Parts: sequence; structure tokens; C-alpha cells
Amino acid sequence: MTQSTTMPISHRRKMAIYGAVLVGMFMAVLDMQIVATALPTIAADLGKLELFGWVGASYLLATAAVTPFYGKLGDLFGRKRVFMVAIGLFVVGSLACGLAWSMESLIAARVLQGLGGGGLMTSAFGILADLFEPRERAKYQGYSSAVFTVSGLIGPVAGGFIAQAIGWEYIFLINLPIGLGLIALLAMVMPNFATGRQPKIDYSGGLLLAGAVTALVFWAEEALGGGYGGVMVYLLPLVVIAAAAAFVLVERRAAEPIVPLHLLSNSTIALSLIISVISGVATLGMLNYFALFLQTVTGLPPAFAGLLFLPSSVGSLVASVGTGFLVSRTGRYKPYPVASMALGIAVMLAFSTVNAATPIWLIGVLMFFFSVSIGLQMQTLMVAVQSTAPRQDVGAATGTLTLARMIGASLGLAANGGILTAGLLRGQAGISPETLAAMPGKMTEMTPSVIATLPAAAGQEVVSVFAAAFSMVFYSGAALFAVGLICALFIKNVKLQSHGKAPSRAPERQAVLAE
Repeated sequence: MTQSTTMPISHRRKMAIYGAVLVGMFMAVLDMQIVATALPTIAADLGKLELFGWVGASYLLATAAVTPFYGKLGDLFGRKRVFMVAIGLFVVGSLACGLAWSMESLIAARVLQGLGGGGLMTSAFGILADLFEPRERAKYQGYSSAVFTVSGLIGPVAGGFIAQAIGWEYIFLINLPIGLGLIALLAMVMPNFATGRQPKIDYSGGLLLAGAVTALVFWAEEALGGGYGGVMVYLLPLVVIAAAAAFVLVERRAAEPIVPLHLLSNSTIALSLIISVISGVATLGMLNYFALFLQTVTGLPPAFAGLLFLPSSVGSLVASVGTGFLVSRTGRYKPYPVASMALGIAVMLAFSTVNAATPIWLIGVLMFFFSVSIGLQMQTLMVAVQSTAPRQDVGAATGTLTLARMIGASLGLAANGGILTAGLLRGQAGISPETLAAMPGKMTEMTPSVIATLPAAAGQEVVSVFAAAFSMVFYSGAALFAVGLICALFIKNVKLQSHGKAPSRAPERQAVLAE
């Protein structure tokens, strides 16, 4: 029989919990990164390059759909149980991915994996909110951002190497021992924070929100040229509007709304959500396409293309950890999303000029600053939202912000894929008859391995078409960053209050320890 005893958490215990949470976050984020450079290899093995983007989008879409549930479940039941269930789902999904026999089965397995991945990231940030006060939290969330950086450092290189050396299946199967070991560790060291609330789950609200997000992502794919077109372009917006309207009506009456609507009345939270959607489209939603971009335009094999993600990882590390310390020291967070959006505009415009003749070192510099723009805003917006939301809604607010990012990333994978596909089809209409004769299929079927088999002149022309198509993707990213900059300028320039002279000595929280 399980008994609960209330006990304070020592600093050493906090650090042990924090380390365990970082491992879980690392596992989820690594799987977003490690698949990037392996996707062209997966497409060459399983076929159907037109489904390329959905290997990533399905994971992010499932993550976005369940994120609000995890935030609320953590608020109601305690984050230990929820976190461990999420790890279990993620491990089962990883096994299914490793056993996939077709692109469709892999996409389905990625959905299952995403059902767990959404809980890993949302619960991790919620646990940090339980452990640390706002200014102290900024520092530790800066460290948490380093997890994104390390995964970005290891993921693309490891994904390309594993896919090239022993098979792409193992980029998923590697999660099994990590996940099982983490479950055992958390069972021993992590307490379950008491909530003192009666669990009432807003299932109808969550399902309506998931339906609206799913229809929106499919519409982006259809409308921008990557899908099947036709009547769905006109039908899906009606589904989105109907589901969103019903969601608002349900949330107004729900005892425990999945997304408390009163949070949206706060301008800081509302603007942070908008910026997160925008940055998700322009950054996370572009990650997998960077791998395709590098392998097609530069002609590098997967393992070497992954090395170009190293400068990106360094940029994210410098920006995220640095801003974490600065926010902790000064209490100010507004300058960083403003700088992030401005830098994003410049980097996207610079990327639009990259072609087959661009030096590799210059691409590395652009990758560095691309991730600096991510690191400047990701954790500072989380601090802004968590410090503004009422204490009882911190988990829901955290989940809502994570949801916004995942919606943006899912939209980005679908929309950027549509823009790229439309650009490739336009480019195909202008290439020479000789190149058309040498191509074994349509431009949208040209994987890096296929391009490598073409005659030199034909290969160069195909690469030029890819470069021009990617330029349109980058132009759209610059426009989104410009909208994000306007939003960031309107965030209130408040100063976080320090709890005592030494933030690391914040008052201890109470926890329920299962014995």
C-alpha cells in the first residue's frame, strides 16, 4: 500500500531530480534532432519522398495534440507519475519506429512516439517550475536549454553516422535502454509534488483542440502545394474554425480547462504564444529541411552533412545559457526575444542567397547564428509565461507555451514542405530537355542519392533548382520573423523579483514522497 508523507526537498535532492529530468528531456529532444540527417536515407530505403516531411510532422503533431493534457495532468495528479507514463509511451513508440517496414508504418509509429514526447518536454518544464523560483529558474532553464544544444550537437552527427554505418532503425532503438533506465531512476529519487486539487480532466476541450491543430496542419500541407489539393483546401479551414469555436465554448464552462482562457487576457502570455508559434514555424519546422538542403545543395553524405550542425549547436549553447544567466542576474527578459526575431530576419535573408558555390564555412557561420536566434528566445519566453501565470496554472501555462511551439513546428514542416514542393515543380518546368531525360522521375523524387547518379551537368542543374526552391522557404521564414519582431516589441518590460539575496536559497517547496 502506498503512503504519502510530506517532506522538504534539500538542494542536493533538487539537483538529483533536475539531473533526471534533463535526461528525459534529452531523450525526447535527441529524437527530434537525430532523425534529421537520416531522413534522406530513410526516404531512399522506404520510398515515397513526398511523405518526407510527415516523418517529422507526425511526431510534432502528436506532441502538440497531447501537450495540453500533460500540463493539466501534471497540475492535477503530480508530475512524477505523468512523466514516467510519458517515458513509457516514448519507449514503445521508439520500438515501433525501429520495426517500421514502410513510410506509412514509420509515420504511424512516430505518432505513438510523439504521444510520449509531448509529456517529456512539458512535464520537464513543469517540474522546473515546481523546484525553482522565477529568477533562479531562469538560470536552470538556461542549463536546460543546453540539453537542446547537446542534442543538436550529437543528434545530426550521430543520426547521419548511424544511418550510414549500421542502419537508420537504430536511431530509434537507441532510446530503449535510455528510457528503461530513466524509469527505474525516477522511481527511486523523484517525489510527487502535491497539488491539493480534485482531478477533473477536460477531455472534450483537449480533443477539440487536437482536432483544430490537426486540421490546420493538413490545410497548410494542402494549400501550399505539398498535398493533394482540391476540395480539402476549402473544407479544412471550416473544420479549424468550427473546432476552435467549440473549444472556446467548452473551455469557458470546464471546471479544469485544458487551456485556461484567462491566461490569454494577459498580454505577455498572449504575445509569447504568438512569438512561439512563429518561431516554431521558422526554426523547429525548418530543421529537417536543413538536412535535405545541405545534402542536396552541398552534395555531402549524411555523416558529413551532420557536421554542419555543430556550429548550430554551439550558437544555441552560447545564447541559451548566456541569456539564462543574464535574466537571473538582471530580472529582465524582454530584450532577448526582440534580438532573436531581428537576428532571425537577417539569417533567413542570408540563407536565401546560398547555392552550390557557397563556401561550406559560410554555411557553418549562418547555422551558428540561426541557432543563436533560437537560444535567445526559447527559455526567456518560458520564464516570462511562468512568472506571469497564476501559481495554480503554471503547468497549464507551460503546456500551452510548449503547445504553441509544437503547433508552429508542425505547421512549419507541412508549410515549408509545401513551399519547397511547389518551388521544385516550378523549377522542373524550366530545366533543359537533357536533364529531364536523365532524371528517373519528377523533381520531387530526387533524393541526394539519386542526384549523385546523374551526369555532372544534369546534377548541377537539379541542385540549382533545389537551391532556388529553398530560397522561397527562407524568404517566408524572414517574413515570419518580421511579424515576431513586432510582437516582441510590445512585450511589457517588467523586472522579475528576487526571492532573497541569494536566489539559490529560495524557500523549499513541499513534496509528497511515495513510499
